[in-house]
Amino acid sequence: MRVSLEPLGDHATMTSHSRPTRVPDPSPIFWVAKAVSTALGEAVSDFSIRALDPVGAVLLGFAFFVLALAWQLTRRRYLPGAYWLAVAAVGVFGTMAADVVHVVIGLPYAASAALYALALASVFVLWRRREGTLSVHDVTTTRRELFYWAAVVGTFALGTAVGDLTAVTFGLGYLASVAVFAVLIAVPIIAWRMAWWTGVFGFWFAYVFTRPLGASVADWLGKPVDEGGVGVGTGWVSLALTAVMVVLVVVMRARRGSPAPAAAASLGGHSRQTLI
Repeated sequence: MRVSLEPLGDHATMTSHSRPTRVPDPSPIFWVAKAVSTALGEAVSDFSIRALDPVGAVLLGFAFFVLALAWQLTRRRYLPGAYWLAVAAVGVFGTMAADVVHVVIGLPYAASAALYALALASVFVLWRRREGTLSVHDVTTTRRELFYWAAVVGTFALGTAVGDLTAVTFGLGYLASVAVFAVLIAVPIIAWRMAWWTGVFGFWFAYVFTRPLGASVADWLGKPVDEGGVGVGTGWVSLALTAVMVVLVVVMRARRGSPAPAAAASLGGHSRQTLI
C-alpha cells in the first residue's frame, strides 16, 4: 500500500516558477541542520529555564520566536540565516511550551502527544484543502508559508512530547531513545525507496522524528550523570551546537551560489530521482 498526502491529479505538481520558494529543499545538509537545530532548541530551553526565572525565560523565548518568524516571513524567499534562525526559535519556544503543558498543567506525555498529533493532522488537512499540495517546493506564497510554519510548530511540539514519552514515561532513557529515533528516521527512507510512501509523506514523517532524535542527543549530552546524561552541561552543549549551526548556515549560504545538481531533491517534493 502506498501512503500519500498529495491529492490526485496534476495540481500537486504545479509550482509557480515566477515566485521563489520560501523554504529550503530537503537536501542532506538540510537534514543535518534540522537535527542540530532541534538539539540546540532543547539545550537552550533547558539552560534558560535553569539560568533565568522560568516565567521570564518563557517570555523571552516567545519574543524570540515571534521576532525570528516575522523576519523570516518578511523575506519572501529562502535565506538560510533567516530560515534557520526561525527554526531554532521554534525549537526553543516549542520546547518551553511543551514543558509548560506537562509541568504546569500536569498533562501526561501520552496525552500531550495525542493532542499535538491531532493538532498537526488538522493543520495538514486544512493546508491540503486550501492549497491542494503539502510539497515544500510549492511554498511560494505567504499563506502557504504560514501553513508550513504552523506544521513546523506542530511537528516540534509532537516530537518533544514523543521524545519525553520514550525517555521518561517508558523509562528508556536518553541514549536508548536516540537509538529508537535513529531507527525510525530510516523508515521513511526505506518506504520511499520501496515506493510505499510519497516523498511528501516521508518528508513530514522524518521532520517529526528528527525532533525527538536531536532533543534526546542534547539531553544525553547535557543532563547530569544521575539523570541519565553524560554531564557536559546544557550551557556548554548550547554553545557547541550554536557553533555547529553557524557553520552549517555559512556552508548553505555558500552553496546557494553554486549550480544545482541535475537530479532534483524529492523527499518532500515531486521528483523520485533521488532519495532526498
